[in-house]
Amino acid sequence: MPRSQPLPLPFVTQVEPYLPGDFAADGVRDPVKLSSNESLLGPSAQAVKAYENAAAALARYPDSQCTGLRQKLAALHGIDAGRIVCEAGSEQLINLLARIYAGPGDEIVYTRHGFIAFRIAAQSCGATAIASEERDFVANVEAILECVTRRTRVVFLANPNNPTGSWISASEIARLRHTLPPRVLLVLDGAYADYMDDPDYNDGMRLVSDDAPNTVVLRTFSKIHALAALRVGWAYCPTPVADALNRMRGVFTVSTPAQAAAEASVEDAAHLALARRHNQEWREWLTGELAGLGLEPLASGGNFLCIAFRDKAHALSADAALRHAGFIPRRLEEYGLDRFLRLTVGLESHNRAVVDVLKKVR
Repeated sequence: MPRSQPLPLPFVTQVEPYLPGDFAADGVRDPVKLSSNESLLGPSAQAVKAYENAAAALARYPDSQCTGLRQKLAALHGIDAGRIVCEAGSEQLINLLARIYAGPGDEIVYTRHGFIAFRIAAQSCGATAIASEERDFVANVEAILECVTRRTRVVFLANPNNPTGSWISASEIARLRHTLPPRVLLVLDGAYADYMDDPDYNDGMRLVSDDAPNTVVLRTFSKIHALAALRVGWAYCPTPVADALNRMRGVFTVSTPAQAAAEASVEDAAHLALARRHNQEWREWLTGELAGLGLEPLASGGNFLCIAFRDKAHALSADAALRHAGFIPRRLEEYGLDRFLRLTVGLESHNRAVVDVLKKVR
């Protein structure tokens, strides 16, 4: 008889580990990583300087409340600093919200090709992940609402979505929020909101209210701010949700250098505007060039393109050719998108070289 041993809760063995974008390509010394939607422009010089200056405080614990960062975010967005909660990346906030509001026997709804961290968060707390159908790779409010049952506790929606890049309008977000039962928490992940240029888009922050406390908006410093290595994310919440998050989150999870760099980045409007302009220009250019090759890049609101190839074999050939040339794309089998690749919008030289490589793939 085998010896007894500590056993994890039954649902833990069902959790699918998150697979980050590849860091290496066989035979290539310094590949260009276009697999994780990092900003190839890099962070603000002011943020880098603030990070370096924070070295003098390494012996002390950080401000667990991220007071200065929350105040700067509140001033930038015209919101209440008391309802902002910071954590070590927005993925930690996704997991915390799932744990706080759902458990075994409950359901968490996300969209069919939505950010895979939503499904993992549901699995990690023992809830059932329910995927609502999309329409042409775009979230469909009616389909989401049809998935809501008496067991539904949370609806996660990335807007714009990763990996497809699609988004829904401000009016559709408002309709979803107002139609959901008040007991269901709507979590809007706006990781790519800073890249949006559609006048009919809204990240949902104005829907966050103590009068109807069922909406949370998440944001990150990993994308347009280019501080992915520092792991800084934040949530804007109704007061009861902020209180619950503050009870459950870790202590000292956002380091002092990370807070300093994030604060400086918030204040560097010129760098953020440069990153936004660069992305708009080259995302549009890439879209046109790839369409001209007979490929099907989906309309994107982020700093990446989700590209449909002829079939899975064609996508794999493109993946191999790009890696051989020193560019790492993201394959999307785990999203059920076998004939797609996702590519971050890079620098001009990267974008032109990628198109040249794909011209030769048959």
